[in-house]
Amino acid sequence: MPARSKARKRALDLLYEAEIRGEDVLRLLSERAAGSEPPVPEYAAVLVRGVQAHRAEIDGMLAEYSRGWSLDRMPAVDRNILRIGTYELFWAGDVPPGVAISEAVLLARDLSTDGSPAFVNGLLARLAELRPAAGDDPGGGAEPGGEAGADGEPGPEA
Repeated sequence: MPARSKARKRALDLLYEAEIRGEDVLRLLSERAAGSEPPVPEYAAVLVRGVQAHRAEIDGMLAEYSRGWSLDRMPAVDRNILRIGTYELFWAGDVPPGVAISEAVLLARDLSTDGSPAFVNGLLARLAELRPAAGDDPGGGAEPGGEAGADGEPGPEA
């Protein structure tokens, strides 16, 4: 498994654990980074910090474009996979959109329900259409001009 794929999995573990336990994710990251074996990969820390820094914007986009599923209704694993994928789409400039989506779908396939990979794929594909053009401020003002693809049912395929 490539290093960044492992880092995404580790970031997901941290985000999920913090959410389930009701803990501060940055404190948990700090604890795990200080004394865990294997160590927390740097890219996992970047993802956790990035998701946390943009959490309100990310959750807003997910809530707005997830037709048929509120954030609260989504499985916690899916919600955190989508947060990582959205962060990579809008704020990780070195990750191509196709890679961000593909990696999120793989995590969903390995760790969530049977319908999750299609749902994650469809929602992230809709969000990818909102990405600013190259050179624009990532994540800033990514307002759509209208509906952004897919049929709106849970588990859309893109």
